[in-house]
Amino acid sequence: MKNYLIYLIAFCSGAAGVLAFSPFDWWGMAYLSLTALIALIKTTPKKTALLAAFLWGMGLFSVGVSWLHVSIHQFGGAPILVSYLLVLLLAAYLSLYPLLFAYLVRRFNVGSLVMYPVLWTLTEFLRGWVFTGFPWLQFGYTQIDGPFAGIAPIFGVSGLTFFVMWASAALFSIFSALWRRPRKFNIALAHVFLLLIVGGLSAYSSHKVYVESREDKALTITLAQGNIEQNLKWDPDYLYRTLAIYQGLIERNLGTSDLIILPESALPALENQIQPYFFALQQAAAEKGSELIIGSVYHNIASDRLLNSIVVVGDPQQPYQQESANRYSKHHLVPFGEYVPLESLLRPLGSVFNLPMSAFQAGNEIQAPLQAKGRAFSAAICYEIILGAQLRNNLTTATDFILTVSNDAWFGDSIGPWQHLQMARMRALELGKPVIRATNTGISAFIDARGKILTKAPQFMETALTYKLAPTQGKTPYAALGDTPLYLLMLMFTLLKSAAALIRKSLLKNGG
Repeated sequence: MKNYLIYLIAFCSGAAGVLAFSPFDWWGMAYLSLTALIALIKTTPKKTALLAAFLWGMGLFSVGVSWLHVSIHQFGGAPILVSYLLVLLLAAYLSLYPLLFAYLVRRFNVGSLVMYPVLWTLTEFLRGWVFTGFPWLQFGYTQIDGPFAGIAPIFGVSGLTFFVMWASAALFSIFSALWRRPRKFNIALAHVFLLLIVGGLSAYSSHKVYVESREDKALTITLAQGNIEQNLKWDPDYLYRTLAIYQGLIERNLGTSDLIILPESALPALENQIQPYFFALQQAAAEKGSELIIGSVYHNIASDRLLNSIVVVGDPQQPYQQESANRYSKHHLVPFGEYVPLESLLRPLGSVFNLPMSAFQAGNEIQAPLQAKGRAFSAAICYEIILGAQLRNNLTTATDFILTVSNDAWFGDSIGPWQHLQMARMRALELGKPVIRATNTGISAFIDARGKILTKAPQFMETALTYKLAPTQGKTPYAALGDTPLYLLMLMFTLLKSAAALIRKSLLKNGG
């Protein structure tokens, strides 16, 4: 019976970690959840600890990504029980990484506080890499509004996650010392003071040290949020209504906005099939002095690839054409949503493997920024905004803004779109660039280079959101160096710990 209570605590403490993420934003819950995980691993028998870590992960992931069932059930046509079962299967897979963390802690009898974040970062790296990766719900994201957010421009979200785990290990050590080992209290307290100094210095060192605003290059930008219901989006009978909605939003802002941006796959037809519509937009925009960035589904005939892309329309110097070089095509596709692995085997199994537009091919990993109104936009389509390394690799010295377009209608009125927005905010803070986020049903937003939301549109409303946004110039340390400083820090901690262990072993062997 005692073990059942431990397992219940494990599941609930993992689920409680979701409260640290948006839309709840109780950032302190991240520390409590991870402290509970460490306590479960260190204070219970090995087999119990491993299962508890797995159940902690089940609590975090089954609740944290529960929004996936909306697309599987409502738009994939799977029965609701099947949709929840598939979410649980995904959660079970993701929970293998906390389980691996627990195994490593017990296998190497980790006692050094700095080794907890080293091992956690290793398992989180694997979670974001294996099978193309699913780096959702990294605890560093929860600190975007916390006092230690200033770590992100230096070490990125992985470094911020490292800090959260380190602090959680220190909290566990303090509680453990007070309860069982008073002699170790001073060591734990020293770690807490060190963490407070690191966090304080990072918070003090704001992004303004690294980047500066260029008000002389500010643009008046409008985000067209069409609010097309997902069950209507790909309905051929609704195509002309969709075109009319976006045409109306565009026409009301031509001439008053420098740039009008439409969300991911805003026009639900092959771009190749509605060329007159695009040429008409080119002419109208050029006459009014505005330009457009439009999310489209494009068939590249030369390479025979179906691409999820965004393209610039209205530039009088480089007029729109179907084969336009001023285009970005999504590189990191979502399995089952945008392409189907083992397609010949899985597609015949049912509608859940045949979602609309699930036959895309990938664009190049590195692509030049889009050029619009004389400004450079490094782009990320939907899921790609959570891939900080890919976006960083696509930044250039000329990049003025980060642009992300999305269609979160797939996930309805759930916590998914809010988590997605939180990740977009982190990219702004890490890279020191304003982020422009255009979505179909929300949450469309303008985000400054500190990751703060300047203004956002309400969800599930047809609207146009306009803001005058200035770019930044310069680089944060993370933009310049990526995760290299974090990996060097991990290596240093590991070598120091190994050296200390060898010295201790030598002293014991020699009777010292």
